[in-house]
Amino acid sequence: MPSSSVSIVSKCTINPQKKSESNTKKPLLKLSVSDLPMLSCHYIQKGVLLAYPPYSLDDLVSFLKHSLSSALTHFPALAGRLVTDSNGYVHVECNDAGVDFILARAKHLSIKPILSPLHDVPGCFREFFAFDRTLSYSGHVKPLVAVQVTELSDGVFIGCTVNHAVTDGTSFWHFFNTFAEICKGETKKITKLPDFGRDTVFNSPAVLEFPPGGPKVTFSGNEPLRERIFHFTRKSILKLKLRANSGSNGNNNYNNQLLNVTRSNGHDESSEILGKQCNDVAWRAVKNRAAEISSFQSLCAQLWRSVTRARKLDTNKTTTFRMAVNCRHRLEPKLDPYYFGNAIQSIPTVATVGDVVNRDLRWCGDLLHKNVVAHDNETVRRGVKDWEREPRLFPLGNFDGAMITMGSSPRFPMYDNDFGWGKPLAIRSGGANKFDGKISAFPGREGNGSVDLEVVLSPETMAGLESDTEFMQYVSEPV
Repeated sequence: MPSSSVSIVSKCTINPQKKSESNTKKPLLKLSVSDLPMLSCHYIQKGVLLAYPPYSLDDLVSFLKHSLSSALTHFPALAGRLVTDSNGYVHVECNDAGVDFILARAKHLSIKPILSPLHDVPGCFREFFAFDRTLSYSGHVKPLVAVQVTELSDGVFIGCTVNHAVTDGTSFWHFFNTFAEICKGETKKITKLPDFGRDTVFNSPAVLEFPPGGPKVTFSGNEPLRERIFHFTRKSILKLKLRANSGSNGNNNYNNQLLNVTRSNGHDESSEILGKQCNDVAWRAVKNRAAEISSFQSLCAQLWRSVTRARKLDTNKTTTFRMAVNCRHRLEPKLDPYYFGNAIQSIPTVATVGDVVNRDLRWCGDLLHKNVVAHDNETVRRGVKDWEREPRLFPLGNFDGAMITMGSSPRFPMYDNDFGWGKPLAIRSGGANKFDGKISAFPGREGNGSVDLEVVLSPETMAGLESDTEFMQYVSEPV
């Protein structure tokens, strides 16, 4: 792999085309009980690798600057800054201070080598983003967004860095998709407006106190790590799902019965991967849908088993699989799907190492499934009350050597980021919030329920995972 050095060509500030007050109706947006814990987390860093545009780089930069300014008109909070008032409440001040726009160059890099599925993710991707290892609390003095466009020999990478105390993954991709939609120029009115309402269960009178100088990151960030993308096709995940719902070997009567039912109703077996297109009557005849382990839960269960096995931990030790969930649709009444801000909570699932490694996939999958299903309106509200009793920052990290944290989502519309000349070739992230056991789930480029897992592990654990045949049998090269 060539040197990953990236040179900065230019940097400027982009402001919204229109003043913020006319859009938010509020010059201040108070951070919620879901926003505040993220102040000790790094800014979110996600970006898209694209083929070289069919016009000059100068024209591309012009289009992107104009589109970013227009997008900020609809997302005025992102052009603001954080402020803490005399009572200790943290707000986003929609003051049109603007965001950073950076043009960079790495023409010694080309698409094919940096996307090799047989190697670790190269370090160059970390240089395609601004605000490396910057805590979200820094939004008091730094822009809340930075967009970096890096020119490669045969492509461009558009990296978007956004303050995590201001957006979760849903809001991040809403903004990024809107930016691309405007640049593509197909519409003069964006299709999905953000909801800046703050009259929700997450709005609270509780105050989060910070140490002098602000919060610190909760993991070291200096330990040696390896990072790989593992690709899972629709067919592979179907096999995992069937195995998880039928026991350890995937060949019992339930498995055969399910395939017979789907075929008799005119479905190809792979259409069952997400459980969305099946005949409801036929499915209920096989298994109560509420008890079904989903495709993603099946994949998470296999990852939990294999990573825990690769870590070679004592069987009596406790291991935790932590999963971030979107609460917008879990609340009653539901939040607007495009509620702007963080509306997430973390679900920890705990078991002994011996149980995770020695019991079958169904047991692990069922444990994860039950926790996710149980996280309903009442659970969300209890979580808010619990935080209000003890306001605290979100502790990211692998504190006991036995934790896995799953972030992002294969449901996010990452490959909808078409800036006008085709969908992305790949999605990649920067160095933000990465530690041993941090996993991020992306949709596969081919869609149809395929999934890419961005896996960050210690070198020893990664080597063990790569030699785990139970895990690797489901991994494929991306198309």
